[in-house]
Amino acid sequence: MTRPEAKVEIERLREELRRHEHLYYVLDQPEITDAEYDALMRRLKQLEEEHPEFLAPDSPTQRVGGKAREGFVKVRHSSPMLSLDNALNESELRDFDRRVRELLAGAPFRYVAEIKLDGLSMAVRYRDGVLEQAVTRGDGTEGEDVTENARTIRNLPLRVGNGLSSFEVRGEVILNRRAFERLNLEREAEGQPRFANPRNAAAGSIRILEPSITAARRLDYFAYFLLVEGQPYPESQWASLELLERMGFKVNPHRRLCSSLEELTEFCREIQEKREELPYETDGVVVKVDSFAQQRALGWTAKAPRWAIAFKFPAQQEKTEVLNIEAQVGRTGVLTPVAHLRPVQVGGVTVSRATLHNEDEIDRLGLQIGDMVLVERSGDVIPKVVRVVSAGTARRPFKMPEACPRCGGAVVRQEGEAASRCLNTNCPARLKESILHFASRNVMDIDGLGEALVDQLVDRGLVKSVADLYLLTAEQLMDLERMGKKSAEKLVANIESSKANPLPRVIAGLGIPFVGERTAQILAETFGSLDEIASAEEEKLQTAPEVGPKVAQSIRQFFREEHNRELVERLRKLGLRFHHAKAERKAGALEGMVFVLTGALPHMTREEAKARIEAAGGKVTGSVSKKTSFVVAGAEAGSKLAKARELGVPVIDEAGLLGLTGGAAEKR
Repeated sequence: MTRPEAKVEIERLREELRRHEHLYYVLDQPEITDAEYDALMRRLKQLEEEHPEFLAPDSPTQRVGGKAREGFVKVRHSSPMLSLDNALNESELRDFDRRVRELLAGAPFRYVAEIKLDGLSMAVRYRDGVLEQAVTRGDGTEGEDVTENARTIRNLPLRVGNGLSSFEVRGEVILNRRAFERLNLEREAEGQPRFANPRNAAAGSIRILEPSITAARRLDYFAYFLLVEGQPYPESQWASLELLERMGFKVNPHRRLCSSLEELTEFCREIQEKREELPYETDGVVVKVDSFAQQRALGWTAKAPRWAIAFKFPAQQEKTEVLNIEAQVGRTGVLTPVAHLRPVQVGGVTVSRATLHNEDEIDRLGLQIGDMVLVERSGDVIPKVVRVVSAGTARRPFKMPEACPRCGGAVVRQEGEAASRCLNTNCPARLKESILHFASRNVMDIDGLGEALVDQLVDRGLVKSVADLYLLTAEQLMDLERMGKKSAEKLVANIESSKANPLPRVIAGLGIPFVGERTAQILAETFGSLDEIASAEEEKLQTAPEVGPKVAQSIRQFFREEHNRELVERLRKLGLRFHHAKAERKAGALEGMVFVLTGALPHMTREEAKARIEAAGGKVTGSVSKKTSFVVAGAEAGSKLAKARELGVPVIDEAGLLGLTGGAAEKR
């Protein structure tokens, strides 16, 4: 391919990928499969690597940068991002309407009512149609530059062709309910604490220093305001929303142009009634005077605009009695205590159950069976207990079961962990998630095995273990919804070809708590076979780089469980790979030394520092202990630095690390 031909092909691929991103992430109307999309992306990456002179920042390949950033820079907003006053009931909404009518001296006007999304406000600036900068709301006057992270949000356009040279879009970064639950399940599986709510998760995700982590969180961006030269555009809020939609931004379809207070209150009631049916959390409705000219005439107070208000839905809390507490098994094997309540109406819905999260939360609440409690619904599928109101006269404590209530498998709670887990991979309560994890792209990579199909396979009893996937026939699959002959035959072929995957992927597919892709790779290279790993005691497992006591204990507990050993034997007989070439360890200057990295180094990313240490024979772990040789601390080092000082562990900076390993870091 000639250079001019490559340029034309690169532009064609970019436009095609942008179109498919808009169809998938904004309109929810995909036209091609994930595999076809990935093929287009791979082709574009290949051409850009062969012709780097054509690489552009708005290319779909450039959503995720290669390096973590060192911190967030403060940026002043083009115009203040003010907060809104609240109307806590319809009476206060009528008062707002009265003030607007008085200030406009009887002139006709309309309201725009939009759902109040529970996320993080963010302004995105475009120059010549290309995304230039993204800034969080912050204190309303200045926020933080989160451009690299914002670029990873798939429904946020990197390029907009609308004839405007420079403009700014304001909107809300959110995490929908499904993505939020999946994120919390992943965090549980990795031994991390759950996020309390989607808003905290979205805010935390957009401020992570590593853009690749933000990309994995599946954030959404809903645009609600367009500014040109710092002023609202074009002439009204409703026209602005419609223009943003035409420009390719995701705009919430639940909005209404209201000519009267009656229409406005009707919309608020409608949203309040169906808030639990929405795919994201909302706690109210934002009301704005439509005309920008009238907005300017109404003006602002010191804290908020006079032309807008947030109508907040009433608190959803009621008192009731805890009749019983039982452990519910989640999709990752985590046992969650659930309170069975005396049925009570909360926000118009009858509530008879509430989540208690874990044993630590029960202890924090001081809760026992028989107590009177305050229950809250805040958008969660299962409501939660806020506090104990009064102790019951015949109260009794809850104790987590030692055997799984669904399958009878062993239940363990590791030291320092809040969650108790069922270790049986084939437990019916966690089977669907186990299959999805096993088939995922970075594990066994079985294309075509999505959530809808897995639901059918499990619900119809065709798959009772991940091993059963390898026994499926095209004839069985053809009986399922949306499965024709060709699709069924292709899926069977994809399942069969996955047998050729190397041992690290098989290990990752088993779903051992705290064993992800990297740890699976390390285990395979260290021990050479799954049998060696399965039979190794904790002390031996810890000889593998980066495998500490918690991971070693988790592996040992996993293979002690009889159901898991049976699964491994079935996978062996089915022909999956159980052997791997051991890595040759080379002695180096840091042989036998253990390092912990914390904070942002001036010239190296953590991955670069880690690679330098490991190349010299050292080991990098995630926590500080008496066995730690050195803590390498950079800017904004946190609790790990404090722990090092408490234990008397030597602390060095980047220069100290370079002195130990030799050489110099490249300037960034």
